[in-house]
Amino acid sequence: MHRTERDPLGEFSVPADAYYGIQTARAVANFPISGFRAPADLVVATVLVKKAAAQANAALYRLDTAVADAIVRAADEVLGGALRDQFVVDVYQAGAGTSHNMNANEVLANRAAELLGGTRGEYRLVHPNDHVNMGQSTNDVYPTATRLALAMIHGSLAASARSLSASFAKKAELFEPVLKVGRTHLQDAVPMTLGQEFSGYAECIARGADDIDHAAKGLHELNLGATAVGTGLNAGEEYASLAIRNLSRYTGLTLKPAANRFRVTQSMGDVVAYSGAMRRLSVELGKIASDLRILSMGPRAGISEIILPAVQPGSSIMPGKVNPSMPEMVNQVCCQVTGCDVTVAAAGEAGQLELNVMMPVIAWNALHMSTILRESMGALRTRCVDGIEADAARCRELLDRSTAAATALSPHIGYAKTAEIAKESVRTGKSIREIVLEQGLMDERQLSRILSVESMTRPGIVGEGKR
Repeated sequence: MHRTERDPLGEFSVPADAYYGIQTARAVANFPISGFRAPADLVVATVLVKKAAAQANAALYRLDTAVADAIVRAADEVLGGALRDQFVVDVYQAGAGTSHNMNANEVLANRAAELLGGTRGEYRLVHPNDHVNMGQSTNDVYPTATRLALAMIHGSLAASARSLSASFAKKAELFEPVLKVGRTHLQDAVPMTLGQEFSGYAECIARGADDIDHAAKGLHELNLGATAVGTGLNAGEEYASLAIRNLSRYTGLTLKPAANRFRVTQSMGDVVAYSGAMRRLSVELGKIASDLRILSMGPRAGISEIILPAVQPGSSIMPGKVNPSMPEMVNQVCCQVTGCDVTVAAAGEAGQLELNVMMPVIAWNALHMSTILRESMGALRTRCVDGIEADAARCRELLDRSTAAATALSPHIGYAKTAEIAKESVRTGKSIREIVLEQGLMDERQLSRILSVESMTRPGIVGEGKR
């Protein structure tokens, strides 16, 4: 069953039971591209914009109170989870997100009309453009909704990062007594503790969280009320101020009108900056996930200094094999985040003159990367990091077999002589201690002070004594 609606291009068929209308139906026909639809967070943000606009217009006596109330009731139903299946436009659509904006306008108009006793598709009581879109353009609705959606989910992303950082910090404290060999260039370097290594992980994630917190502040500046190109035609300062104040009230965010509406209409730079901050967090996370895989490799033929929780069988052919599944998942997520950020950056540069028409692909990628980053960090924390164990004996075994302690000799016998001793240790299998004593370079008491690996994990020259 279908109904026929009319727009400036003529007539078009719409499913009879649909809450969306002709412009949405045209978009569905035009863009059968990916099967991906608007993220739920973007739908929520867009509907919040429509609710805020209706209440602002009613307060200014531009919109009939009964119509405004019906739009607000329809919006609240969608915000409560209803009619989500009516947001049907593909992510890859005409530029700037006009189809998405009209999808929201039509759904709210038809539902509001029903609430007033009307019929879907008539638009006599509530019109998508004249009433739901009053004082708006896609060019201020879509960037506002994008910024709002990212800002609303920012808190959960930051919280996930800080929880993961805290988990690493707890392990750092637990592993502080565990001596091991540090590695650079994947080669033995100098002694350190496993706790020191994990403290670095905790701080890397914390700094990434700081970055997204800082970048999120730019998302709070909205161009709602800018309408088509930033001039505010058909809107006005009072309307913009009221609508943004409404959004702040709904969300609890400190939102404000853009200091320069032309900048925020022309540019998606604030979203590009936030995407870049998410990429930085992802880079830190991905490096750490790779480290966890390296440190746990084995269990017999690798480093195996830490033990990761076993979460699933690792092979369909090798019985008993267990893989670092959670860090592997995180590495894949981080690869995807990098791809999303590249898309956001490229699309951010592709705007022309008074508008960036690439907003739909920017919004989808930025929201997608925020979601998968948040969820992957939560899963890594609960199903991996919280359960990591240290193999202290293995750490000490590898430390004792390495030439890591040799570096402490350099201030006492010089770099060149220390290098000779290290090379001979590798060649003969003798310990550093044995070679130094054989060559009579120092007595055993002095050598014991210098080769104290515990002392090597702290700043200073080992064995120098007090001046």
